[in-house]
Amino acid sequence: MGVEKLEERLAELPRRLERLRKSGEAKLSPRDAEARFLRERGGFALGYTAKMAVSEDHLIVAQRVTLNRCDVPALVPLIEEVEQRTGERPGKALADAGFYSNQNVRAFEQRGIDVYLPDPNLARKLNTGKRACTIGRNRVRSPELKAMRKKLRSAAGRRVYDRRKALVEPVFGVLKQQRGMRQLRTRGQIRVAAEFALATIAYNVTRLFTRSRKL
Repeated sequence: MGVEKLEERLAELPRRLERLRKSGEAKLSPRDAEARFLRERGGFALGYTAKMAVSEDHLIVAQRVTLNRCDVPALVPLIEEVEQRTGERPGKALADAGFYSNQNVRAFEQRGIDVYLPDPNLARKLNTGKRACTIGRNRVRSPELKAMRKKLRSAAGRRVYDRRKALVEPVFGVLKQQRGMRQLRTRGQIRVAAEFALATIAYNVTRLFTRSRKL
C-alpha cells in the first residue's frame, strides 16, 4: 500500500469513529432489528428494557417492555397502567433514581400521589454516604428537587423509601434467577412483551397460590 493511500485512510479514521460514536446505542442487531444496545452497569447489552410496578404484597400490578434508553419516560405510563388495572390510584409511589425528573415529580403531585423519588445525586448520598458535587449546573434550583431532597433526607422519608428495595428487588430476583428471565427466548418487541407478560402472570399465580395455602 502506498504512503498516499495510507495517509488517506488515516485521515478518514476520525470521521469513521465519529459516525460509530453517534450510532452507538442505536446500532441494530442482525438477529433482532428492533432490539437496541442499552447501557447497563457493565457497559452495553443488546435487548429491551422491562419495567414493572409491585404492590405491598409483592404482586406485579403493571409491567411494560420498552426501547427507552432511560427510565424517565416510562414512569407516568406505568402508574397509569396501575390505575387502569387495579381500578384505583395508589396513595404512595416509590421509584429509584433512574426515573427522576422534575416533570415526573409534578405529574405525581398533580395526581395526589405521595411520591418518593430521589435524583441520582441524592441516591448516591443515600446509598454510599458520599456527597455528590453541587458546583455549577448541578446546583439545586428547582422547587421540586429541593422539596424531594428535604423529604427523603428526613427520618420519616427514609423509612418509607427504604421499603422500595424490599418490595421490588425480590420480585426481579425471582424472575431473573429462578425463572431464567435474564435472557429472553423471543425476538421482536411484541413477542418480547408477550413473553414478559406471561412471566409476570405466572409469577402472580404462583404468589397467590402460595398465599392461599398459608391461609
